[in-house]
Amino acid sequence: MIVETTPALAIVPLIERNMLIDRGRDRIQHDRILNALAAFNAVETGGVARALQPLAFPFTVAAWNLERCLFVEASARRLQSLDPPLVLLSEMDAGMARTAQRHTTGDLADELGMAYAYALEFLELGLGSDTEREFCADDENLWGFHGNALLSRHALSQPFLIRLEGDRLWRNDPDQPRIGERVAVGAVIETVSGPFVAVSTHLESATTAAYRERQTVDLIDRLESAFAGLPILIGGDLNTGNHAGGDFEAEGLFVRAAERGFERHGGPLEAMTTRPSLITRWPERAMKLDWFLSRGLRIGESGILSSVDADGTVLSDHDIVHARIEGFV
Repeated sequence: MIVETTPALAIVPLIERNMLIDRGRDRIQHDRILNALAAFNAVETGGVARALQPLAFPFTVAAWNLERCLFVEASARRLQSLDPPLVLLSEMDAGMARTAQRHTTGDLADELGMAYAYALEFLELGLGSDTEREFCADDENLWGFHGNALLSRHALSQPFLIRLEGDRLWRNDPDQPRIGERVAVGAVIETVSGPFVAVSTHLESATTAAYRERQTVDLIDRLESAFAGLPILIGGDLNTGNHAGGDFEAEGLFVRAAERGFERHGGPLEAMTTRPSLITRWPERAMKLDWFLSRGLRIGESGILSSVDADGTVLSDHDIVHARIEGFV
């Protein structure tokens, strides 16, 4: 678990990033780079927590894979319709040409009046997929950051980063060369009834259910070790059903989580959470990838909010999952 914080992740110069494309293909070299680069070994914190008092129950939490976050302001408006004091985000760009070099997490936090914790999942060494290149006005990325985030109206205590167990599956991708691994970013949130741990994560897509099961067990193990006895809320894109024919019930991660006392929440079981988007143009694909896992919290209604803006723009290939947190168990 990484607990060092910084107001800005350390930039890797472009000339160095270009040199990493070939070096990063070897697993041993890749992990040396991963462990040496400061950007992978700190949590960026920023924004302003505008609520001065502890969080009061009940409240709504939202989790959204924003697919790079092409539309910061429109995405903020969509979230505001739920009025969540806590937001868990994945696939957030910073300094990427495809998203106009914006720090999408910082800009979204400013729009919502929230503090944030941001952790690097991948250092992108290219511009992205063919469809993503259509959105690039620049020939290079400013920073090449892509990661997960936690936003809160209330103060974030003890922010942390957990690099998930994994095989660095993206290091040899010919179209999207990257350094990095899937991560979870979280913090302790104070409520009127005491603290709980909020965690935003993104499990691996390009693999099997057994792989994601190992990632989930690893994440729970490390959370229990660091925050023994505290209620825990994990949320995000768990990629359930990928390489399993879309069958989310084939995921052993739900069984392993239940054995550890976690409940799952993701709106109606028959309701999928993905849709075709400007980047992901697969009209035949609909999957249920996005969930909350909770322990020690009393969860009321959970649901799914469409990611289609009022003007018809699809903001992401994932819809927003949300849940009402009623209190502690």
